[in-house]
Amino acid sequence: MSKTPVVFSITSGKGGVGKTNISVNLACALAEAQKKVVLLDGDLGLGNVDVLLGLNPPYNLIHLLNGEKNVEEILYPTDFGFSILPAGSGITHIYHLSPGQKLELLEAVSPLENKLDYLIVDTGAGIHDHIIYFNLAVERRIIVLTPEPTSLTDAYALIKILKKQHKINSFDIIINMAPTPEQGKQTFKKLYLACDKFLDGISLNLLGIVPLDKKVRHYVQQQKPYFMDKTLKATKAIQDISENIKNWPTQKQLDGNIKFFWKKFLFQN
Repeated sequence: MSKTPVVFSITSGKGGVGKTNISVNLACALAEAQKKVVLLDGDLGLGNVDVLLGLNPPYNLIHLLNGEKNVEEILYPTDFGFSILPAGSGITHIYHLSPGQKLELLEAVSPLENKLDYLIVDTGAGIHDHIIYFNLAVERRIIVLTPEPTSLTDAYALIKILKKQHKINSFDIIINMAPTPEQGKQTFKKLYLACDKFLDGISLNLLGIVPLDKKVRHYVQQQKPYFMDKTLKATKAIQDISENIKNWPTQKQLDGNIKFFWKKFLFQN
């Protein structure tokens, strides 16, 4: 029986919370654990996964949609054991494909099916349509926020839309750039209490707290994942989060299936 890859998003209500940095470093951690990982840059038009890694991929999903390249030619390997799947700014054209073209895309991405353990979808920040679409298509959703009040408010707004309009009830939470563990826990508590008071039936799981570390900025400037520095507390936090992800229960349904992910993304609008 073939394995079923897990597809999850890393998203946020507000920009500037380190969401893409979390995505990149989590991909590093899972790859180091001998997992086969692809990171999809789903921040349409503003993607910066390649920037954080100092890469310049020549192809993206647009080349797949145009029939110029196959999915394996678009995948761009990194030096850290995982590959990235660049989306490209023109991917918004995906909404205007005919049903036949959408089915062709489903077949085009199928070679990934039995070759992956995880597909990580790094979405944009906010509540734009394509961000919502990605979050509806994945199996699990990780929301990244910081202790800043605006980040907390915007994270709640994203959860509210996904709950009220789309009946999504379960979310994993990462508190990033926490000055202290206690501040991280307090931030999660505030989000939990707000959701518990105003949104019935919401389940929030604290996946981890990543501490504020000035050295992280150095690695961003060097265009390298900070995960490579095992002395950082942030690295230890990412390792712990990756362990939590590896311990997620296996889904019996096909929600983690790569083609199922693309089918939900393509045919929901």
